[in-house]
Order: sequence, then structure tokens, then C-alpha cells
Amino acid sequence: MKVLFIGDIVGNVGRQMIEDYLYRIRKDYQIDFVIANVENATHGKGLNRKHYDFFTFEGVDCMTMGNHTFDKKELLDFIDEADRLVVPFNQPSILPGVHTRVFNVKGTKIRVTNALGCVFMDNRYSNPFDHIDDYLNLEQDIHIIDIHAEATSEKIGLAYYCKDKVQAVLGTHTHVQTADERIIDKKVAFISDVGMTGPYLSSLGCDLDSVITRMRGLSSKFLISENSGQFAGVVIEFNDKHQPISIERVLINDDHLYRAS
Repeated sequence: MKVLFIGDIVGNVGRQMIEDYLYRIRKDYQIDFVIANVENATHGKGLNRKHYDFFTFEGVDCMTMGNHTFDKKELLDFIDEADRLVVPFNQPSILPGVHTRVFNVKGTKIRVTNALGCVFMDNRYSNPFDHIDDYLNLEQDIHIIDIHAEATSEKIGLAYYCKDKVQAVLGTHTHVQTADERIIDKKVAFISDVGMTGPYLSSLGCDLDSVITRMRGLSSKFLISENSGQFAGVVIEFNDKHQPISIERVLINDDHLYRAS
């Protein structure tokens, strides 16, 4: 069983990278199941119905979210129908959405759960460690957690805490792919951040001029960059016992010819 997890998809460029490369990657790596973090997919913040349907059409089997989940209020109109969408379990309790889902993939039950970090994040979100136990003894063959968080220490800590109960803990949110992929104690696949699928020449997907202007202390709105793209993700392979046996980074710069590894 091979699972592709795609890092934060940002704006139009990120969606174009999905259209250009997902089918090819799925075929070249013989992927069975695709998960993507899509909380920045619609103009950099949130997700609308059009783009949810786009990802479904392009072959994304499960979509996870994060701190921008409800930035597009349109999501409230269709969230109950979005049967591929998973939202953070430690968001404010008044907000709607399913926090964990099971997908049947060739007879294997794959559970996907979404969590938000609290270190250096909005204080509206409760500590994921206060709630994670509620999700560790559920029924599935493979359990994958998307921990959408700022601090690598929090992500690593969660992976070690869950290592005997889940098969993958994958970090999102910082939009920078880290080089610390590993199989912890031969039990759980881990990476601090899967990376960003979006504009390559940017600051986390935003136009560089607008970011620099704001960092210099001048009033400036962050604009989503529209230059060449990149595709970031990881491929995890599981054996017949549903144990992770490898995790491999995928990083494609649109300026270079794509080749399968």
C-alpha cells in the first residue's frame, strides 16, 4: 500500500501543479491513496466548493485543513456534504466538520485525522495532547495524522506520543519541506513538514515584494504569488501488516523536467 500526502496547496499555482503532476506521480509511484492539505487552496486562505470539486476530480481522495479552515465562509454551505474533508479536532467546538474519517482502499481501512498545534498558534485552539487520546483507539488498519502546526518540537512530540497507536504523523503549515523524514522505532512514519505545493519564487506562497514591504514596516497586503510552481509531498509505503516501511520526499520545481525517482 502506497500513500501520497501532498503539502499545503496554495492558490492558483498550487492547483495548477495538482493538475499538471498528480496523475503522473500517482502512476509513476503506483499510489493507492492521495491525501492533500487544502486549507490555503482558494486564493491563499480557505476552501470553496469549486476547488473542493476540482481536487475531487483530479484524484485527491482525502483533504485536510488547518487554521484557515473557515476563512472562506462558503465552506459552511457544503461542509456537511464534503465526504472527503477532515477538519482539526481541536478547533473551537462551535465549528462544524468531521475530525477523522475512514476510507476503504483495496480492502484496507485508512483513517485520516486532522490536528492543530498550539505552540506559536492562535490561542483559540486547544492543546492537541488534551484530545488526541480520543482518536488513538479507533478501528482502522492504517491511521495517518496531519498535525498542522508551527513548532517542530510539538510535531515530533506528538509523533512519539502516538507511535504505538498510529502509522504516520505528518506535519504541515510552515510551507517549507523539512529533511527529517524517518520511521520512528519502526512504527510510525514522520516528517516535521511535508512542504508547500504552490509558487516556488515566493515567501510561503506570497508575493516577495509585498512580504518585504510589510517586513520593512510599511503597510502592505500579502498577495499570492503567481510565478512558477513547486509540488511537495511524501510517499509512504506500508507492508502487508500495515506497518510503514519507507517514507520518501517528493519535491518538484516546475522549472525543471519532472522525472520519477
